[in-house]
Amino acid sequence: MKCLFSLIAVPALIGLQMPTAAAESDLAAPMSPLLVGLVPATAATQTAPRHAQNVAPAAATPAPTRQAATANDDEELPGIGDGSGESPSAKPVTIPDPIESVNRAFFVFNDKVYFWALKPVATGYEKVLPQVARRSIKNAFSNIRTPVRFVNSLLQGEGTAAWTELERLLINSTVGVLGLGDPAKNRWAIEKHEADLGQTLGRFGQGTSIYFVCPFLGPMNVRDGIGYVGDLFLDPLTYVLPNIYCDVAVKAGETVNATSLRLGDYEDFKKASLDPYVAMRDAYTQYRDNFVKGTKNTRPADPLHAD
Repeated sequence: MKCLFSLIAVPALIGLQMPTAAAESDLAAPMSPLLVGLVPATAATQTAPRHAQNVAPAAATPAPTRQAATANDDEELPGIGDGSGESPSAKPVTIPDPIESVNRAFFVFNDKVYFWALKPVATGYEKVLPQVARRSIKNAFSNIRTPVRFVNSLLQGEGTAAWTELERLLINSTVGVLGLGDPAKNRWAIEKHEADLGQTLGRFGQGTSIYFVCPFLGPMNVRDGIGYVGDLFLDPLTYVLPNIYCDVAVKAGETVNATSLRLGDYEDFKKASLDPYVAMRDAYTQYRDNFVKGTKNTRPADPLHAD
């Protein structure tokens, strides 16, 4: 192709060079009207008298149109055109969801469990037990699961966070009466440091793999699913409760108690979403991504989550 371009371009460039004297004399002669349009503009201007060239300046280069100028400006903006300033963050994040049809079915299942069973029970539970008591029960469950946060903080190299969890455990288990209160936060401003095995795996570079919805548990991914199982071995309730039936009963009671404290959140989430499944998937993925990075953010309104 380069050779072909040379064969075409070189003769064309030679033809645009300064004409010889013989050519000048020929051009000075009258020309046929049919040949006027075929003569190059450079040759025509060279035959004109010198004083005429000084009087009539060469035509200015036309300014680029507004459309072309806009296109050039757009190329310099990040994320627009083919300019070098393209922002990688502008690219949408792809969430691997190869079993979306199955996930949607489980999402609908969990939705029905919430509206047909969990919400009515939590509503009645809310009317029977005052909010102070329900918050105390939530504090007690959080205090019992301190080893989960403590061990994962150590695995992540967060010594200060691990020490904070030990302080909270000591204060809340004594001054807070077995963890029913949270004087560590309310009186001494010692905040809880959330950490789990899914976050630890993410800190070590483990990817999320595919997204899936688990019946009775809600949205998850493979990494967090493995982390959830691993955290069960750090949960003291796993070793205190005699069998799996008691474990399920306690887990159900904890979920009912937590749901009674956030009634209406899931309903608002659904009303604000065009596609609740996609909205929950995106919100959960963003939440876990920020959680691994250590950014404080709020968990989406998953109706079956106990926290």
